[in-house]
Amino acid sequence: MEVPSLTGRHNVANRNVVNLANGRVVGANLRPMIDHVSVRVQDFSRLLAFYREALAPIGYQVIMEYPGAVGLGADGKPDLWLMQTDKPVNPTHVALTASRDRIDAFHAAGVAAGGSDNGPAGLRSDYHAHYYAAFILDPEGNNIEVVCHAPPQAPKAARATKKAARPAGKVKAKAKKKPAPKAKAKKKKKR
Repeated sequence: MEVPSLTGRHNVANRNVVNLANGRVVGANLRPMIDHVSVRVQDFSRLLAFYREALAPIGYQVIMEYPGAVGLGADGKPDLWLMQTDKPVNPTHVALTASRDRIDAFHAAGVAAGGSDNGPAGLRSDYHAHYYAAFILDPEGNNIEVVCHAPPQAPKAARATKKAARPAGKVKAKAKKKPAPKAKAKKKKKR
């Protein structure tokens, strides 16, 4: 099976996201981006358990696993790597994207998994009007953020209420359809 190339100077504007399990293209990015990031951890098994639980609500799971290293991600693409180290760690900040409802679930799962609240799910309008995020410190102090930049969408119930609330004068009556005229049969002449 041929897997599309993800490298090359001339292919930067058309990078494809490939599911490593089956080689299928699962999405495309039309601008350069970071492919993956590594977070150094000392207590590997504890941090792996934390990340499995905390990131499950945003669809992350273990994609690849080696002794002392694990790649987590969604859709078959590991983009967050945990790397075991015996050296002192310098906590870092990593931000992942998800929908607003998944951000809320991430925050709850992160706290339940043993992380510390570093900012509950909510708007951060000082960044921009639609910046919705939650922050959790993992057990070794790394700041894990999940963010959504999209504006909220109106709930379906609110749209249905607006339609029902239209003034009677503005509602157009549906035109009644007239039945199609029946074709007249030609009479046969008698001879």
